[in-house]
Amino acid sequence: MTRRILIAEDDPSVRRSVVEALEEAGFETSASETAEQALSLLAGKDPDVLLSDVRMPGMSGLELLRVVRERAPGVDVLLMTAYDDMPTVAEAMKEGAFDFLVKPLEISRLLDVLDRVFQDREAREPAPAGGEEDAEGVATGEVTTQLVGRHPSMIEVYKLVGRAAAGRVPVLVRGETGTGKERVARAIHFTSPFADEPFVPVNCAALPETLLEAELFGHLKGAFTGAVSDRAGRFAAAGRGTVFLDEIGDTSPGFQAKILRVLESGEFYPVGSDESQRTEARIVAATHRDLEEMVKDGSFREDLYYRLRVVEISIPALRDRISDIPLLVHHFVGRGCAELDREEATLPRETLNALLEHDWPGNVRELENSIRRAVVVATGGVIRPEHLGLTGRGEGTAAAQEEDGELRSLREMERRHVERALASTEGNRTRAAELLGISKSRLYRMMDKYGLD
Repeated sequence: MTRRILIAEDDPSVRRSVVEALEEAGFETSASETAEQALSLLAGKDPDVLLSDVRMPGMSGLELLRVVRERAPGVDVLLMTAYDDMPTVAEAMKEGAFDFLVKPLEISRLLDVLDRVFQDREAREPAPAGGEEDAEGVATGEVTTQLVGRHPSMIEVYKLVGRAAAGRVPVLVRGETGTGKERVARAIHFTSPFADEPFVPVNCAALPETLLEAELFGHLKGAFTGAVSDRAGRFAAAGRGTVFLDEIGDTSPGFQAKILRVLESGEFYPVGSDESQRTEARIVAATHRDLEEMVKDGSFREDLYYRLRVVEISIPALRDRISDIPLLVHHFVGRGCAELDREEATLPRETLNALLEHDWPGNVRELENSIRRAVVVATGGVIRPEHLGLTGRGEGTAAAQEEDGELRSLREMERRHVERALASTEGNRTRAAELLGISKSRLYRMMDKYGLD
């Protein structure tokens, strides 16, 4: 079977290397410098897959994606860019891209994705003629501030945000405390066609069950002590927007049954009322708990568990995406300095190293609070390690760290430091050298010295 790939890439060196690699792998290729040229080749070349850069002169890759989805819905579209910001990835997935690749492009990764494309093409019926409606709504400025990161695990989160935003199905967001579950929920909402509707967050763990029901569903006058008048709840306030149920794992089975009714029928009963009301709000729920274990021990309803996880998004812990720390720090420093109307502060290498070596049990929230504190207490526009207010210790946070009652040798600390830098950059030696503040040649010597190939 002929497998035809149309490439739209304005960088000639990237375009040439992709063409050579794909042809060597057995694909039939055609290439263009712009999106407009790609559209002119679309009918004549009849490609199976379009691989397009996002940022090109003239029409962008996202605009090209929309046109191709309308003119040739049977073509699978892969987008690639060096600018892997969350709104771009989410918008691409919402608009129907098959996948999103980050530059510098790894050919092995591209070939893996193309294998999946053609496996899917063989498994499904040919796409029907005719276009699909354009999805409405774009990521707002508010979304841009919600999620930050280039780590592959975060790119997968961005993709799921985009896919979830395009529909109205329930979403379950999972992750440790402080990883940013509400931010993911907000990103889904503000990337969706209902971004102009309310986003209504509710912390299920913060209220006793009776008050939680009244908060969500509303109540009638006299329904309980203190109910001096009728009051609409959060579902009524949300309209066609989003109700975010944080810490859903902390609720009782009785309350869970009422949420299940909302998911199944779109109906709820205000406290003290025998008449149901309807809601069109979408539910996004979040928890840090192990729901599978809770289902086994009977503390969480199995039917609600499956209804909530139509789309499931797992947010990685910060310790599992260390390479994102410099990006997050830059983001939080900029925001903190703007809040205080100060010029942006700088971080010496020793400060960044302290941040990279901390364990971050509180995840992104702990990092954000640490940077906010540092911006406040730092003088002279320089943030030093003592300004961070870090407690406990990460792996190697002190120059003379103890392990089993003994001091580590400098050699061991240096080896661990290099190893951690390589791990945080996923083996990218150029970025690891930059992170360590040394030359690539010195990094190679240190890797050879410690057997870190």
